[in-house]
Amino acid sequence: MAPRSIDPRPLNADERAVLEHILSAEFVGASQLRSQLDRTEVIAIWGPDSVSIDLQVREPCEHAALPEAVVPVDAQVHDPSGDYVGEILVWTDRGATLAALEFAWVTDEIPAALPAVVDGRLSWPARQDVPLSPYGPAADKIAT
Repeated sequence: MAPRSIDPRPLNADERAVLEHILSAEFVGASQLRSQLDRTEVIAIWGPDSVSIDLQVREPCEHAALPEAVVPVDAQVHDPSGDYVGEILVWTDRGATLAALEFAWVTDEIPAALPAVVDGRLSWPARQDVPLSPYGPAADKIAT
């Protein structure tokens, strides 16, 4: 499925947090890509339930000089028990400007949210809406 264009909008808090975390790594072009964040807009989503997005950086901006289209950062995502559930890829437009944020997952269900940055790592699911009972998930379903 091709990305679906949307009216350009600013990055939301989760998108920005993930990008800031990945771009905090030191690599050739990192400082230029970090400087683009305030000028970055979301211009497309990858599917109706996808958290992966296409990005566009408004000019003028400082261009990076990356040799590859993918930012060279190992951004693995783990669940709270430490199991690998995927990775975040940051794509650039010919190595110069931010072009996409992709959550490449390996789980059975599509992620409904980007991972959270927890203790310097990417963790998914990002948050629990309801705290789990110390007696296990089945105990949470018991009506009181």
